[in-house]
Amino acid sequence: MSLATKAAEHPRLHMLAQTHQLKALMTIIRDRDTKRGDFVFYSDRVIRLLVEEGLNYLPVIDKEVTTPMGVPFQGVSFEGRICGVSIMRAGESMEQGLRDVCTSVRIGKVLIQRDERTATPKLYYSKLPKDIADRWVLLLDPMLATGGSAIKCVEVLLDAGVKEERILFINLICSPEGVLSMLEKFPKLQIITAEIDEGMDDRKYILPGLGDFGDRYFGTED
Repeated sequence: MSLATKAAEHPRLHMLAQTHQLKALMTIIRDRDTKRGDFVFYSDRVIRLLVEEGLNYLPVIDKEVTTPMGVPFQGVSFEGRICGVSIMRAGESMEQGLRDVCTSVRIGKVLIQRDERTATPKLYYSKLPKDIADRWVLLLDPMLATGGSAIKCVEVLLDAGVKEERILFINLICSPEGVLSMLEKFPKLQIITAEIDEGMDDRKYILPGLGDFGDRYFGTED
């Protein structure tokens, strides 16, 4: 069994339904010739799908309402409060997608940079909601390569009192190595992603990947 297959079949890895629409969107943003405006627009569409899917894994409680017809309806309501935490800078691209779905949501930020020579993470900055320990956290970062930065960020959340089972990591593309590393390190965490790629190159970049997501999204390519 390949690493990609092993990662895809992990019970705590949730991929978006592999529809023709998703494949078309991912094809556009993976294309090196896609203009920045289109890259941002279609990335935002995928991010919205990911956030919507992530909400499916939050707990709910029964709730009865009365419709305008005067008839009771047995529905549900989300249990507990949520917040987002973006891993700067690429993760900030996913904040608006979360705000579009969850009005007035609080969003924290963590800056963890990878040493390009050693591929090891280093924490530079952290600003989280004061009551984050009482919330469910949607951790936002579009790319999961080695998993080093994401693992470091989860450790920051755990140190802040967040329960591991209340962390949902949301990203667009991940390497199988990153998936398996994260899920082995944190046995209660869940990952929601759009696609799992084949692996990484010698520089720890995802293949086939889509390049540097942050540079393409924010227009800072060389």
